[in-house]
Amino acid sequence: MKDAPEQAAALLAPILGKDEEEVAAQLRGTGRYALLATRQTPQVWTQIKDLKNAFQEKATKDRPSILAGVFQEPTSKRVYPNGDLAAGILGWVNSEGKGAGGLEAQYETSLAGTPGEVRYAQAGGRQVPTAGGSEHPAVAGTDVRLTLDRDIQWAAQQAITDQVKKSKADRGYVIVQDTRTGEILALANAPGFDPNDLRHADVDALGNPALQDAYEPGSTSKIMSMAAVLEENKATPGTHVTVPGELRRGDRIFHDDIAHGTWHLTLNGVLAKSSNIGTILATGQLGGTQQQANRVLHSYLHKFGIGSPTGLGFPGETSGILAPPDKWNTSQQYTIPFGQGLSINAVQAASVYSTIANGGVRTEPTLVKATKGPDGRWAPTDPAKKTRVVSDRTAKTLATMLESVVDDKEGTGTSARIPGYRVAGKTGTANRVDPKTGLYRGYTASFAGFAPADKPRVTVYCAIQNPTKGGYFGGQICGPIYKSVMEFALKTLQVPPTGAAPARLPTTFEP
Repeated sequence: MKDAPEQAAALLAPILGKDEEEVAAQLRGTGRYALLATRQTPQVWTQIKDLKNAFQEKATKDRPSILAGVFQEPTSKRVYPNGDLAAGILGWVNSEGKGAGGLEAQYETSLAGTPGEVRYAQAGGRQVPTAGGSEHPAVAGTDVRLTLDRDIQWAAQQAITDQVKKSKADRGYVIVQDTRTGEILALANAPGFDPNDLRHADVDALGNPALQDAYEPGSTSKIMSMAAVLEENKATPGTHVTVPGELRRGDRIFHDDIAHGTWHLTLNGVLAKSSNIGTILATGQLGGTQQQANRVLHSYLHKFGIGSPTGLGFPGETSGILAPPDKWNTSQQYTIPFGQGLSINAVQAASVYSTIANGGVRTEPTLVKATKGPDGRWAPTDPAKKTRVVSDRTAKTLATMLESVVDDKEGTGTSARIPGYRVAGKTGTANRVDPKTGLYRGYTASFAGFAPADKPRVTVYCAIQNPTKGGYFGGQICGPIYKSVMEFALKTLQVPPTGAAPARLPTTFEP
């Protein structure tokens, strides 16, 4: 006949999912108690409790229940009910329940609160009532309300995940920002991870690459070069730029993405057709010498936030790289104007376009809307810092030029058109630095823009690293993502369709 430990083990092992002999051995231990299992669900304890009650009803003084000594000790566990949704932002907690990534780590101190404490004297294991003591009640942690829109976050995450898989890319990110306030409505990474199941997560997917990856942006950064040229009154959208098929500068010969003879473009056409050569020629007018032009361009890149923290304070965030202008080598002084030779993160890129959409004023991006302290009251976070980068006039001109990228039949961003809305956008295709070798391998495809172009409300930025199937140009790979996410955001936020027809600027001239 089985002894009590064996009988109890036969009942408990199947519920706990453990070996019966192992449980019996634990029950025969010589310690004050045996820890049979940890991190079990309430459902497991319910099954055991039902058994305890059944045996207790049949127990007698001479024959006590074999499960009488089985008890549970409640513990807490952080649960993420939305699984992988916004996991890169939220982060996760470690086995001790402390924030180990994302906002969980950033706000660990305020989220955790302060444990309570009771001190008293005891004798023989019992409290001595007359000996006095002290009590310090626990202080609840702070609750944090984010700026994210759950529905827009879901749509962005689905779109970028699908395209990363479809294009067999390494990874990708989408940022959706409220153009007026700087609030981030969605920040999605792919591939992602489920913080409820870190054991099966891909190590490379952990973290928040949209803020932690630094990469060369390519042509989406040309808008900053155009901003400098317009703000410094060196050209207008209609200025004629004769673009040769190749351009020698220093020891390099530069080409555009497609081979061509001489193009007769306006400055607006240089942006619409995303001409590297045209951009080099335009920014060369920023100073009497190339060195002077470099300094002027650098000042604008810096004002747009390139090379500086975003202001989010996110753990592991990169500021990117923007070398001082006197450190630009012969190649960089011609490649930086079209987005190579500097590096950024995805939130910085989105912020550039929000700055233009917001009348030339850069509003620091924000992720936290309000916090609730122990008193139960919600307090809004401090207003975001604002900095004027270019004039309202320049910003409106740039917005009109960005419409040509999407609306003009020869623009590179036609895949981002949205029926009923005026859309401003820019494609980007950059040579990509392999983080393992430090050498150029593959491409970064991107698309950035805002809508409605005449009354901006939403900014969307998308980038995909190393697409290997279905093309690699920004318009091909990221244009459709931009369109689907932007359409969803406009509908979710109930932004009415544009009433006016798109503005049209000439892209070419007759020599």
